[in-house]
Amino acid sequence: MPIADQPVSGLTWVARDTLRANTWNPNHQAPTEMALLRLSILENGWTQPIVARGDGEIVDGYHRRRVAADPDVAALTDGLVPVCYLTAGRDDVTTRMATIRHNRARGSHHVLRMADLVADLVEHGAEPADIATRLGMEDEEVRRLLDRGKMTVRGANPDGAFSPAWVSDKGRAG
Repeated sequence: MPIADQPVSGLTWVARDTLRANTWNPNHQAPTEMALLRLSILENGWTQPIVARGDGEIVDGYHRRRVAADPDVAALTDGLVPVCYLTAGRDDVTTRMATIRHNRARGSHHVLRMADLVADLVEHGAEPADIATRLGMEDEEVRRLLDRGKMTVRGANPDGAFSPAWVSDKGRAG
């Protein structure tokens, strides 16, 4: 397929109300992630288009469409949203599978790599509270990532032993 025939080559800006949700997407986004998506668009602009069928049914990007209703987000583009329309594989089965592939292909975060990234952000001058706000994390989550399993060091007595509240299996009676 030539580059000109790729869906992203035909990116268009349309009114968000011309698009509609599909009935099969099992993906759900919690309010925290919705707020993070809003912040991402406000800070970085639109970096991912909505993927839709020619009739306006959304294949991927339902949550981006929802966030686009926010007045601050809408003001960025006069209420328009970026859309790539599928040009191939528009039958019901292929379209439903495309939705799942889009969802699953995003992957997930590996906790130790995330801990490294949070530490790197701090080394570059980011404050933990700012990291929490801008990445949609709780303060405790940021602290735990920065801690990276050093509980034994943090909770140790000056002599390196655990406090009396902790008893190993070897120290238990019976």
